[in-house]
Amino acid sequence: MVLRYVYLHKRSLPRSLEIVFWPVMELFVWGFVAMHIRASAGDALAAMASSLINAMIFWDLLYRSQQGVSVSVVEDIWTQNIVNLLVSPLKIWEWMLATFLYGTLKTLLIVVILTALALAMYEFNLVSTLQFYLIPLGACLLLFGWALGLFTSALVIRWGHAAEALIWGVPFLIQPFSAIFYPVSALPEWLRPLALALPSTYVFEGMREVIRTGTMPLGHLAAAAVLDVVYFALAALFFAWMHRQARRSGRLGRLGVD
Repeated sequence: MVLRYVYLHKRSLPRSLEIVFWPVMELFVWGFVAMHIRASAGDALAAMASSLINAMIFWDLLYRSQQGVSVSVVEDIWTQNIVNLLVSPLKIWEWMLATFLYGTLKTLLIVVILTALALAMYEFNLVSTLQFYLIPLGACLLLFGWALGLFTSALVIRWGHAAEALIWGVPFLIQPFSAIFYPVSALPEWLRPLALALPSTYVFEGMREVIRTGTMPLGHLAAAAVLDVVYFALAALFFAWMHRQARRSGRLGRLGVD
């Protein structure tokens, strides 16, 4: 299944370009904003400028890991191939695992490209800035992206084309509350509990702490990891429930046909 998804890029230039086009454009926008801040304010806001570039790369890691799962599912619906998968010996967990691996490959490719561009154009070295914190922070975002991908895929499995817009909408629904480009303290007090209920918030808060002080509170990393496991388990249960509902209602067999 992973090879099947990878082979789709072999003879489709637009599909291959889409992997890098939007992330690179976002990096250009936020990178130039960061450079402007750095040039205007000098060293006083240098850490803020660096955190903007880092936040953009990390946000794309979360977003692309979610898209790798959801878009893989919805493309099988668009091409009317999902029924072939469902009647094959392929198990549902094997199908989802393939989307996880495929999404991870795409995400790693994007992160490598963005990291190289950030270093070449903005003199921002993601690896030396975050050092060994890069791997656990990135893993937490990757796992949360998988959970979101399972959740949005479950909606599509149950309601078909009517739920497709949520594939792109759900990640941006949580974006304002994840403290990506600003600290949690910038949010109104009544919104902070919602922000602190998201694992992504602890990742971005920890990322800024590493840039500012060189260390990260272990409590942030532990909170992100625990919440990731909880959200992933809930998303998996929700997907299984939606899959059963779609089978009982007959909706599953009509996906890609209605």
